[in-house]
Amino acid sequence: MNSTGARRMAAWTRVALAASLLAAGCAQMSETECKASDWYPIGYRDADIYGLRPQVDQYAYQCRGFGVQPTAENTYMAGWIDGFREWNRRVMGSECCGTR
Repeated sequence: MNSTGARRMAAWTRVALAASLLAAGCAQMSETECKASDWYPIGYRDADIYGLRPQVDQYAYQCRGFGVQPTAENTYMAGWIDGFREWNRRVMGSECCGTR
């Protein structure tokens, strides 16, 4: 592959990665998920797998549409902090967020 082809491939790879991260951030929660969610793994997943900022406000907004008010913000954030710590170690090669 020539250098122009390699640059094009790298650009398309970045576009595909950005699109998949945006799609992951726009995931909707169903009524069943709102009612039965364990918020710690959701927070962990958002940070560790997707590298997203905390989405607890978005989930609360979505669940209010079903008449469900998630009350586990602390649980979600504990999962998010642990997930972000893992994501940061894997991606940046360093520890973050202090000790636990």
